[in-house]
Amino acid sequence: MSDTKKKKDQSFIKRLTSNQLFIPLLALILLAVINLISDPMFFKITAGFNNAGNPVLSGYLITILDYGSELAILAIGMTLVTAASGGQDISVGATIAIAGSAMLRILCGGNSRPETIQAPIIVAFLIACIVGMLCGAFNGLLVSVFKIQPMIATLILFTAGRSIAAWINNNELPIVPDPKFSYFGGFIPGIPIPTTVFIAALCMVIIALVLKFTNLGLYTQAVGINESSARLNGINPTFVKFLAFVILGLCVAVAALIKVSRLSTINYSVIAKDIEMDAILAVALGGNALSGGKFNMWASILGAYVIQFLTTTLYKFNVQSDALAAYKAVVVILLVVFSAPKVREYMGNLVKKVAPKKGVA
Repeated sequence: MSDTKKKKDQSFIKRLTSNQLFIPLLALILLAVINLISDPMFFKITAGFNNAGNPVLSGYLITILDYGSELAILAIGMTLVTAASGGQDISVGATIAIAGSAMLRILCGGNSRPETIQAPIIVAFLIACIVGMLCGAFNGLLVSVFKIQPMIATLILFTAGRSIAAWINNNELPIVPDPKFSYFGGFIPGIPIPTTVFIAALCMVIIALVLKFTNLGLYTQAVGINESSARLNGINPTFVKFLAFVILGLCVAVAALIKVSRLSTINYSVIAKDIEMDAILAVALGGNALSGGKFNMWASILGAYVIQFLTTTLYKFNVQSDALAAYKAVVVILLVVFSAPKVREYMGNLVKKVAPKKGVA
């Protein structure tokens, strides 16, 4: 009976630690415990009113949900790119600037201070989607057709993207006069939960349906694991990689809508600065191999919220913004190391060795 119980315990621990959601969930719990010990008020949610007199919820947890949602949207596209190409897109922040600038150009026309918007918001958003997908198509073309390493291929837009964004609006900073535009990055009147949460939820539902009812996930993993074998099985690796970058471009356009909507304007050099690093870290923290292949979309999405939880925690401890990346890097490196397959295997073997010794004692 004792031996059977030990085997069951070992089997449970092995299943638990080998689950891809284990590391991000563990990180989430650790961050929650740290904040609970240091300041229980971290988890307080306050009901109040914004400047427009509408009811809103505020607090650190609301901030995490709010800003973590736009990161989760980017993590969806970044996961597909990573799985298919075995590389990452480092031009995400610059592409957000381009798509956001194009959106403002449509809304404001040639006047940076219009009295009314010059086109419906939905039209401006659709244009931003086209621009984002074109940027993704450009990156995808370089990677899938010209066989350029993803990080090198996306370095082009990473370098030139913000200059292109400034050129679109003649280096001016247009301001959208319609208060309804701010709803997408803020609150809808009468709904106290940030709109970004609903946008992210909609994106998650869409990608879940796409992965369930199409072969996108299967083909993406097949290409990432072994491109030659995928081709022999009738899969077109070039198209799959290209499509992954285009989908990321679409996710970027949604994030651009949120980013620009928050201030109803844009700062080309600051908007979405370094957000591509957080998106890549979310994929890695979710236990997905950065070399491509098998992926877990939900683990990446959870990883995005953990990254935002970490960022909010560091800000709470008054960490300077210029030092934030260093603190975040140290913590994330530790988490990524513990999520590595070899480390998990070592931990599993360690449990097997220790458990029998306890039984003998």
